[in-house]
Amino acid sequence: MIRAATIIDDRQPALQRLAALAPLDAEVIDTIVAAAGQAQTIRARRELVSEGREIAEPLLLLRGWAARVRLLPDGRRQFLSFLLPGDVVGHCPQPRPVAVATIVALTDVLVCAAPPAAPGSVLGTVYAVGDALDQAYVLAHVTRLGRLNAQERIGDLLLELHERLTLNGMARGTSFDLPLTQETLADALGLTSVHVNRMVQQARRENDLQWKGGRVTLLDPPGLARKIGRVPVRVSATVGPQPARAR
Repeated sequence: MIRAATIIDDRQPALQRLAALAPLDAEVIDTIVAAAGQAQTIRARRELVSEGREIAEPLLLLRGWAARVRLLPDGRRQFLSFLLPGDVVGHCPQPRPVAVATIVALTDVLVCAAPPAAPGSVLGTVYAVGDALDQAYVLAHVTRLGRLNAQERIGDLLLELHERLTLNGMARGTSFDLPLTQETLADALGLTSVHVNRMVQQARRENDLQWKGGRVTLLDPPGLARKIGRVPVRVSATVGPQPARAR
C-alpha cells in the first residue's frame, strides 16, 4: 500500500513535466493522480520493458531513473537514453507494440500505468510533445556519439540532463542530483570509465562543473553550451527547455 503523502510527493515532478508540455486541466490532473495511486515500485537493475517483447501498457515514471539500453551478445551494453520522472515509457500508437530496446531501472523507480488519451485531447497533446522530445534526445545522442570528442560528450549530456531536470522541477538552480556511476556514463558515452574520470577531472580544472556526493553543479551553463556548440532541444514554438542561466 502506498501512503497518500508518498503519492503527493512522488507525483509532483511528473505533473510539473507534463504541465510544461501542455496546460493540464483539472480533469487530467485528477486522472494522473488517480493513476499514481496505483503505482508500483520496481527495484534497481530490474527491467521495465524487454527488447523484442510485447509492451503490455505504457508507464508513467514517477520517481527514480531508468534507461534504454541495448545489450550485445558478449556482454557489452550501450545506453541509448535516460528516462526521468515525468517521462512516459512504452507509449506506442500502433496495435500490440513490441519493444525495440530494453528499459532498465538504474535506481529504484516508482511507475504507474499512463492514463489512456485520445488523439487531440489535452493528454494526447502532452504525449505527442513528449514523444517528439524523446525522439529529439535520441537524435541528439546519435550526434553526441558520432561527432563530439570525449569532453564535449560529457558536457553535452550534463547540459541535457540539467534542461530535463529543470523541466520537471528536480534541478535546483544549476545543480542536480546525478545517481549515475562513471561506468554507466562510460556505457552511455562510448568511453571507458578511466577516460570519463579524466574528462570529469579536466572539466573541474576548467571550472565547468563541480561533482561531489552524487550532485553536479554546472558553474556556467551558458558558457559551457557555447564552448561545445549546444543549443537546448526544442520541438515546438511554445514548448521545450529554455537555456540555463548562470547563478
